[in-house]
Amino acid sequence: MDATPGSRQRGRVRLVARLAGLVVGALGTACSSTSYDGAAIDASWAGDQTAAIGLAKKEVARFSTPEQCSPARTINCGTLALAYGSLAEYQILGGDKAAGEISLREAKAALGMTARDNQASATGMVFRGVSEAYWKTGDKARARTVIEDGRAAGGDEWLLSSSAAQAILQDKARARRQAAADDDSTPVPVR
Repeated sequence: MDATPGSRQRGRVRLVARLAGLVVGALGTACSSTSYDGAAIDASWAGDQTAAIGLAKKEVARFSTPEQCSPARTINCGTLALAYGSLAEYQILGGDKAAGEISLREAKAALGMTARDNQASATGMVFRGVSEAYWKTGDKARARTVIEDGRAAGGDEWLLSSSAAQAILQDKARARRQAAADDDSTPVPVR
C-alpha cells in the first residue's frame, strides 16, 4: 500500500523527532522517566498547540532548576535550550509570537551555558525549529532572520534543512546566476 504524501511527511517528522530525542540524550538528559517532549510533538501535530505548549512548559520546568542548568552547573543546559526552542515553536504556531520570542531568548541563554561540544548542534536545532514555526505561520521574513541569527550563533548544518534556509540558498543561487548573466551580456568596449 502506498503512503500518502501527508503520512510520509508525518513519518519523516516522527523520525526527526526520534533523532532529536537521541540528540537530547547525548546532550546529557537527566535520568528521569517523565518526558513531556514526545507528547508535546504529538499534540502539536494534531493541531492542539495549547496542549503542546502546556507539555513543553513542563519539559522546560524539568531542566530549568539550578541543579540542571545554571552558571554553576551546566549539565543539562543543551537540553533546556532544546526544550525552550520547542516551547517557542508551539507558541508561534499557536499565534503567540511575543511569547515565542521570549522562549527563544531563554533558549539562547541556555545555549550560552551549553557545553562547547554540543553547542553547534543544539543551536542548529533550536533556530531551525523556531524558523520553521515562523515559516509555517507565513512570517517568512522572520523565518529567514532566525536562520541567519542561528548561523551567526554557530548553528550546525541542521539549519540548512529548514524551509527558510532553502529559500535563502535559492535566492543566492539565483543572484549568482543573474550576476553571471549580467557579466556575459555587458558589451565589451571597442578601442
